Amino acid sequence: MVVTMSQIETSVQYNHTYEEEEEYMIQEEEWDRDLLLDPAWEKQQRKTFTAWCNSHLRKAGTEIENIEEDFRNGLKLMLLLEVISGERLPKPDRGKMRFHRIANVNKALDFIASKGVKLVSIGAEEIVDGNVKMTLGMIWTIILRFAIQDISVEETSAKEGLLLWCQRKTAPYRNVNVQNFHVSWKDGLALCALIHRHRPDLIDYSRLNKDDPLGNLNLALNVAEKHLDIPKMLDPEDIVNTPKPDERAIMTYVSCFYHAFAGAEQAETASNRICKVLAVNQENEKLMEEYERLASELLEWIRRTIPWLENRTPEKTMKSMQQKLEDFRDYRRKHKPPRVQEKCQLEINFNTLQTKLRISNRPAFMPSEGKMVSDIASAWQRLEQVEKGYEEWLLNEIRRLERLDHLAEKFRQKATSHEAWAFGREQTLTQKDYETATLTELRALLRKHEAFESDLAAHQDRVEQIAAIAQELNELDYHDIAAINERCQKICDQWDKLGTLTQKRREALERTEKVLETVDQLYLEFAKRAAPFNNWMEGAIEDLQDMFIVHTVEEMQSLITAHEQFKATMPEADSERQAIMGILNELQKIAQSYSIRVVISNPYTIITIEELQSKWEKVKQFVPQRDHALQEELARQHANERLRRQFAAQANVIGPWIQNKMEEIAHSSVQMTGTLEDQMTQLKNLEHNVINYKSNLDKLEGDHQLIQEALIFDNKHTNYTMEHIRVGWELLLTTIARTINEIETQILTRDAKGISPEQMNEFRSSFNHFDRKKQGMMDTDDFRACLISMGYDLGEAEFARIMTLVDPSGTGVVSFQSFIDFMTRETADTDTAEQVIASFRILASDKSYIFVEELRRELPPDQAEYCIKRMPPYSGKGSVPGALDYVSFATALYGESDL
Repeated sequence: MVVTMSQIETSVQYNHTYEEEEEYMIQEEEWDRDLLLDPAWEKQQRKTFTAWCNSHLRKAGTEIENIEEDFRNGLKLMLLLEVISGERLPKPDRGKMRFHRIANVNKALDFIASKGVKLVSIGAEEIVDGNVKMTLGMIWTIILRFAIQDISVEETSAKEGLLLWCQRKTAPYRNVNVQNFHVSWKDGLALCALIHRHRPDLIDYSRLNKDDPLGNLNLALNVAEKHLDIPKMLDPEDIVNTPKPDERAIMTYVSCFYHAFAGAEQAETASNRICKVLAVNQENEKLMEEYERLASELLEWIRRTIPWLENRTPEKTMKSMQQKLEDFRDYRRKHKPPRVQEKCQLEINFNTLQTKLRISNRPAFMPSEGKMVSDIASAWQRLEQVEKGYEEWLLNEIRRLERLDHLAEKFRQKATSHEAWAFGREQTLTQKDYETATLTELRALLRKHEAFESDLAAHQDRVEQIAAIAQELNELDYHDIAAINERCQKICDQWDKLGTLTQKRREALERTEKVLETVDQLYLEFAKRAAPFNNWMEGAIEDLQDMFIVHTVEEMQSLITAHEQFKATMPEADSERQAIMGILNELQKIAQSYSIRVVISNPYTIITIEELQSKWEKVKQFVPQRDHALQEELARQHANERLRRQFAAQANVIGPWIQNKMEEIAHSSVQMTGTLEDQMTQLKNLEHNVINYKSNLDKLEGDHQLIQEALIFDNKHTNYTMEHIRVGWELLLTTIARTINEIETQILTRDAKGISPEQMNEFRSSFNHFDRKKQGMMDTDDFRACLISMGYDLGEAEFARIMTLVDPSGTGVVSFQSFIDFMTRETADTDTAEQVIASFRILASDKSYIFVEELRRELPPDQAEYCIKRMPPYSGKGSVPGALDYVSFATALYGESDL
């Protein structure tokens, strides 16, 4: 019997659950309705449907010959429905009038509709009138409902389930590839394979020829009719000669094989269970190997990177240090971000793997020594600690080298100026010209020496400045400090010698002063006024040429103000210059008036009017040059200020934006409502928005690079640094990824454990209610109260046991994921070792062991080989050669795993 009474009763009990199948049958009714008019297809359907109906009507002692004529009065149609459903229909009308026939057909159609089938465009009048198209459509609807709809294979049903069943059963056979219910069956091999799979004694499949489709079809149809009680519903010649055989005819005939071999499905179910368990094991092993590989690569990269960041050996030149800074920027922009993603992905993979192991009742995964998530986190923390001070050290070193270069140049300028001033002074001080000088000449020599002493005292500050600069260069570890110290020492030694020689010459001149008394007040006045004026001009020239380094517009304004104040003293200085020139003019007038001999050189000073005039011209030349340099620097500082404001304007937007997104994620993780898929969609949208916002961060990086290239070290317009923004951005990406992973884990747990959306919402609602601090976790007291509210009768020992499950580390808090895991364990069921052993026992025909041939016959090739490789030989009672121990194998899957 094709449809057993138990199957009919099951169908009756559950007909109200076929909402999806109802939609499928409506679609079937609408499929290519016009194609039924095709003569070839109509012929195939007539024969197939007639044979199918007769296979059931014969049980009631009758049959039909013409499908559209014999159902017109509705009597045999009602009888057919009673046979295939096992139920009684209303008493038929026995009259022969048209309305009697219509009434009987309507009773049959109403019965079909009561089984959840929606009849589209099929009315009793068309059946009574012998409409072939409508009659065939009605029979197809009956076949779908009572012969095909109840077929279910691995969560698929009806047509898809029947197709999957055929594919699974014929998969091991050569030249068979079932993809549909028309051309895949033309060569007859698929039908022969179905028979051979369940009854290998009926057909020798190895002797079949793909090029003999007619012989194959005749063989399959004859064997099915003779040995399987399946009537010939197809015409082999029609199947072979039709380009595309009728799909409904093929489906009707193949469904008879499914019901005929229904008893063999128990072994297939057992095989599927084993396949499922082994597939989980294989996937978990791949995830473990991937974790080990990623962890090794990441730890090796951290091991190589830390020594580079720990190296604080300073370079001697600005160019070398700037190259180090550029290398560090490349590290932050190019090398580190992918590693951040790898670290995040590693944590996600680890959590996903542990969840899958827990769901499938497998032991937890323990990575190799040194490759735990905590080990990677510790290594990463050390990397960031080392990295934290590296950039600051680089910038400080650049500032130091800039300062050193500035001081070294300043030292060289002042040293050169002093050496030029001191050149020949020793020779002058050691002369003994006063021994042959006249009184006038002696007094001139004395006054000249007094002017020199004044000049010497004026140079005391310059020498001290040179020594101070050299000392600072020593303290800052200038790379060419040896040459600086050598030159400074020479200047100091020469200065000490000049002081000694000056004192000795004064003593000699004063000894002879009583003898030689001639003084020329005008020369003396010239010398006294020329020396300070000359010193002022030398100082002015030096100041006007002095290098400057500033970092703000305010500092620049201060320099410009000082320069303006200097320019304000120029008229007074010019008056002093003219007064000095007036002294010489007065000397010449006196010489002309009194006809006296005037010495060519001033006896009191070596400063000449030409020298003063030359230096005065230099001062006037350097003043506008200094103006230009200060204005250029002011413009540069204004440009720097614009860079500061430009960076601050973006940073003051991006920083709060990142903080708001972090708060939004934190809020949503606690207050999310709707299904897990809705929550995942919300998080994915948020992640998409964050990724799209990356362009703003890249623009800020560009502005930050411009600021560093301009050597700008502070910014009063914002509290955000680029480092703050980077860290916040990386934390935001990591937080989103972890939150998405938590939702994915919840979905995986829900789907694997069969948790309904209502249960998941109830769990979340209970958790949120007792999460009083709204931090995404409950403390011990809150968790106890939550369990009591859900109906748990808790003693101290039972509560302690539950706490070891949800808080194995003893932190005193319960996360939402731990709460979900506990509730799913309490409410869901999973595969057990006993179930797997029972499944293997079915495949082994109740033996305590199983053979390699049985595994290869019942399981897919890859999973069969997986079992053969890992299953130990059977050594128990009744052991035979080649026997394998499936009990030990199944126990190992749920016990001490070697994974």
